Amino acid sequence: MGTSFAESLRDLRQGGSAQAAAITRGASGPPPRAVSVVHGLDRLRCASLLKPLYCWAAAAHVTDQGFWRRHAEPAVITSSNSDTRALWMAVGPRVILAELRRRCGVSWRPANGDPSRFGSVEVTAAEVADAYAALSQSALAGDPVAADVLSWMREVPADQAFGVRDVLRVPEAAIKCGWYGGADESWLRTHAVVVIPRGGVGVTVVVGMTAQLYTDERQREIYHARVAEGLPVEAEHERVGGPLLRGLMARALAETGA
Repeated sequence: MGTSFAESLRDLRQGGSAQAAAITRGASGPPPRAVSVVHGLDRLRCASLLKPLYCWAAAAHVTDQGFWRRHAEPAVITSSNSDTRALWMAVGPRVILAELRRRCGVSWRPANGDPSRFGSVEVTAAEVADAYAALSQSALAGDPVAADVLSWMREVPADQAFGVRDVLRVPEAAIKCGWYGGADESWLRTHAVVVIPRGGVGVTVVVGMTAQLYTDERQREIYHARVAEGLPVEAEHERVGGPLLRGLMARALAETGA
């Protein structure tokens, strides 16, 4: 059966938080099993995982589809914050979040009361899995916007994927990953979602969200200096959170029996 959730969580530093979830919908065979595990905080921020969902929801409220595509594609493929913010502000956060509530049944809101900050939305891994299942099934039912979003997720490069495609053995899967360590935070957050087609209208979604405690002053100084200079920090997220992220997601997928 491989590594258990408990064994994977041994990689979680004291004071950190982690969540994982997986769900299969629409596939033939035995009834699907939804799986989730939460350790630490009940809700976490994972801004990059929500960008494809924001783009999907925003499209219905943008009259200029050229404008939508110019911003949505880099928001998904390269995780562009500026392009995500352009759509977020053009449509309005309340409109986007209300659209996701209608389509996916998730009730999200900016946690700090500042609607301009798309990254402040706090979610659970199970909610993210439900939302991506809705996105995927909408694409399979003929929604061209959802299909575009998923096609861009399949273009996310390997150097942004933290080895998740390889561990889950789904090289063709749509994926979105994210990483962040705020100057005012005590954690490095590393997270990923994978959408795996199952034939017909079937889909499996796997989500991992981690927030590893990161308090070493020297490490933090180097990290934030690199961020300020626009240098990549994925290697540090891999060192601190990569094994935990992959272990949780592999176990969640195994638990579904998919």
